[in-house]
Amino acid sequence: MKRIFILLFCITSLGQLQAQKILTLKESLQLAKKNNPDLKVAAYSINSAEADITTAKIRPDPIFNAQLLHIANSNNRKEGTSWTNSANSQYWWQVTKPLQIAGQRANKIDIANKLVSQSKLDYSESSRSIYYTVASKWLDAWSAKIGLDILEKGKTNIDSLVRINVYRLKNRVITSTDLQRTQLLQKQYQRDIVTARQNYLSELQNLKYLVGLTDSVTVDFSDNTFNTILTAGDSLVELGTHERSDVLAAKNAIDVSNSNIKMQHSMAYPQPEVGGMYNPQNGIPYLGFYGTVSIPIFNRNQGQREKAQVLKYQSEQNLWATERQAETEVTTAYSRYITQRQNLEDYQRNLTEADTILNSVRYSYVKGGTSIIDLLEAQRSWLDTQQRYYSTMEDFRRSYIQLLFATGIINQLAE
Repeated sequence: MKRIFILLFCITSLGQLQAQKILTLKESLQLAKKNNPDLKVAAYSINSAEADITTAKIRPDPIFNAQLLHIANSNNRKEGTSWTNSANSQYWWQVTKPLQIAGQRANKIDIANKLVSQSKLDYSESSRSIYYTVASKWLDAWSAKIGLDILEKGKTNIDSLVRINVYRLKNRVITSTDLQRTQLLQKQYQRDIVTARQNYLSELQNLKYLVGLTDSVTVDFSDNTFNTILTAGDSLVELGTHERSDVLAAKNAIDVSNSNIKMQHSMAYPQPEVGGMYNPQNGIPYLGFYGTVSIPIFNRNQGQREKAQVLKYQSEQNLWATERQAETEVTTAYSRYITQRQNLEDYQRNLTEADTILNSVRYSYVKGGTSIIDLLEAQRSWLDTQQRYYSTMEDFRRSYIQLLFATGIINQLAE
């Protein structure tokens, strides 16, 4: 029975391992593009805008008008006839149709098409923001796992030291206080590991939501995305100020404003209504033409025309502000990226030195050449160096992601 339970446990563990998806940064962005719940909601804005094209193409329906008049006073009716007799009645059958003149329909279709383009660019900008959130959360999970690994590695060293000190205490090489110090540090590591593991699992849960998966996920620590050297700063600024989705959306908003100005000017013309009628009066049939149009004395759509012009000025100012913002963000992000890259290169040497020092002090302590205080200090220094190094690496990777976001390249990474 015990063997059966062990076998079932192994099979279950293997199934969980196979179900767990290991994600690189690029894969996370690609999954978010396809599965992110917030992006799915935003995508409906495009469908809504496309429906407005259908609305803009619809022509006004014909209008049917019917009027029936009968002589009310019987003294006025034709002798020997009832009130329903055609000699005592007048009928009015009329069919008319409103006409869209001065390019009103064409302008409505044009602005509807421009608004579809606007909704697609707005969706692209929403994607850029969500991709940044996904990338940041991927990095948060990576950082949490690195922190957990450092603590587990440190605890392994302390566990080994505790076993050595238990043996040395039996041989009266050290005092019980030395053993208690190492055991206290061992317990501290254990508490920190529990907290770090919970933090790591929470970050993975957040990442899983953002990429729209139901299976468990983890991050790929061999991801070489961050090894890619980005191009020169001037080229990145050029890219950010001309190709970023919010800049393109701001440019398209000016096109929308121009189309709106044309449409509002065309709406200043009155919409005529013309048609024909059939009008039998007291048994005599009449055919005629019907036409009506408002006289544009007071209402020439002045308010909407003025508003359309103001919206254009606003769009032009928004484009200028968006381009300046993009330029500032790219310049700042690139400067930080260069600084963090240099910091990371400097810290790599410190990491090697810390490992060497810890191994040397540990060997000296085992041989009785140094005190427990020196060893604990070396262990603390090693842990501090490890944490600082990976904190610096996290800062570098975060600056890289920020640069991808600022330039808009992050959208390309999701393709």
